[in-house]
Amino acid sequence: MVELKTEKSIEAMREAGRVVAQALTAVREAAAVGVSLLDLDAVARGVLREAGASSPFLGYRPHFAPTPFPAVICASVNDAIVHGIPDAYRLRDGDLVSIDCGAHLDGWAGDSAISFTVGTPRPANVRLIGTAERALEAGIAAAVVGNRIGDIAHAIGTVCRKAGYGIPEDFGGHGIGRQMHEDPGVPNEGRPGRGMPLRPGMVLAIEPMVIAGGGDGYHPAPDGWTLRTNDGSRAAHAEHTVAITEDGPRILTAL
Repeated sequence: MVELKTEKSIEAMREAGRVVAQALTAVREAAAVGVSLLDLDAVARGVLREAGASSPFLGYRPHFAPTPFPAVICASVNDAIVHGIPDAYRLRDGDLVSIDCGAHLDGWAGDSAISFTVGTPRPANVRLIGTAERALEAGIAAAVVGNRIGDIAHAIGTVCRKAGYGIPEDFGGHGIGRQMHEDPGVPNEGRPGRGMPLRPGMVLAIEPMVIAGGGDGYHPAPDGWTLRTNDGSRAAHAEHTVAITEDGPRILTAL
């Protein structure tokens, strides 16, 4: 079931989204050669704590997971697409890092992700990240009243495929509200004019993921959480929580 949010609820979600944006900004500023992924998780924990927010990631255990998630961010490096568990790995020059973070505040959730390079940027990584960000922008632009879920999926998929990148199957965006994951699902590839109609008050987490090698295949790492590209190529991830309104899409996880 899809819950349509009131303007008051959307404003409350904006506050949760602002906390997520602050956490991601702080993590990106802290990321440098020699900094560990556990250090980055600690930075995000501090932002959530200061804001009086909790983490929808910490302790989360979907059906595919062997254990509850142990952190407040997903930290996915290089060939890791999503769901990377922060550990003692220390960032190296040239790493491509994707950070996903959520927050629960006053009963509402926010969810967002960014990708960036550490140290010396490689042109291939910059292009990959830029494509994920452009795909996100295209998906958001399609999130208007009168369109359908398929229009968002088609907009995202068109940008990714045109760039020659792969799109991991079976993973995409989702509805969000009182819980981090709600209906409907938002695929990263699809046919325009298909799927659920977009209505005012729907709030979606739109999140393209791209694989540099061009293939769509992935596999779970031994931890049961991290998804890695089958071809070993790098991946990037971008995400915003977006409210659909009569005045157009409203990004709730921007600073």
